[in-house]
Amino acid sequence: MAYVPGVALLAALAVGCSAGSGGGASDADSKPGNPAVTTAPPGKYRTLPAPCRAVPDSTLKDLLPGIAQLSRQQQEKTLRGAATITYDTDRKVGCRWKSTAPDSSRNLTIDFERVVSYDPAVSDEDRARALYVKKENAAELPGTGGGSPEKGRGATASAGGEEKETPKPGDDQGSADPSASSSAASSPSASATASGDPGPSGSGEEDLRPRVLDGLGDAAFLDDLLTRAGSTAQHRTVSVVFRTSNVLVTVRYGEQPTLVTKVPDSRELQEKARSLARKLAEVISG
Repeated sequence: MAYVPGVALLAALAVGCSAGSGGGASDADSKPGNPAVTTAPPGKYRTLPAPCRAVPDSTLKDLLPGIAQLSRQQQEKTLRGAATITYDTDRKVGCRWKSTAPDSSRNLTIDFERVVSYDPAVSDEDRARALYVKKENAAELPGTGGGSPEKGRGATASAGGEEKETPKPGDDQGSADPSASSSAASSPSASATASGDPGPSGSGEEDLRPRVLDGLGDAAFLDDLLTRAGSTAQHRTVSVVFRTSNVLVTVRYGEQPTLVTKVPDSRELQEKARSLARKLAEVISG
């Protein structure tokens, strides 16, 4: 009869040891330093299109009218474009074209950037979104809270996305000439007033100032910059930047007329740059 309780005692001790061992394993698993790690999903796009083949020849001929006046051999060379120098073609690629006609020269550049996040907690798309927002803020679009549209441009914003140079001390123009603004606003190529109202009174024309764009990728904006160095002709560059998932695309389309007095048409450059951007969005989505 004394032996039975002894067996029961040994069994109880064995159960206690097993329970203690289980509790120790549970404590180890719950220690800080062994958290469950959730990896952010990869980006939608794993490759980039070949940039110098992304724009059809017919589109290039429309964007660069000077091509039509070249010899066949020169046309082929111009249409091929020149690839942008990059050290990681898996992440960033680009191409540029240029043509010269008797009345003006035009240039086109496109860039593709596939964004990859090396932070497992941040997705590629979130990283691309942050980079896009940085670009949009840097453009300082009017009315978006990004600051004055003139800041960093070295020129004063005028109608239709145009800009006239800010007079410097000692210039014949003077430091403040109200008639200068009136002259700029009445320019034939001006399609919107500086206040943002549509162009000529009652015309209902589109506001051509730099702005956020709808219906292009996940987010997009357009910038329009008119520059002039000394007595040279004015050069207008229209930029369209958009994001689709984890890919950022930039289109830069510019014109410099031969005549110093001619101002490049904002509406034409903007329409063609936006049309090309839409085509590139289709190229990326496949």
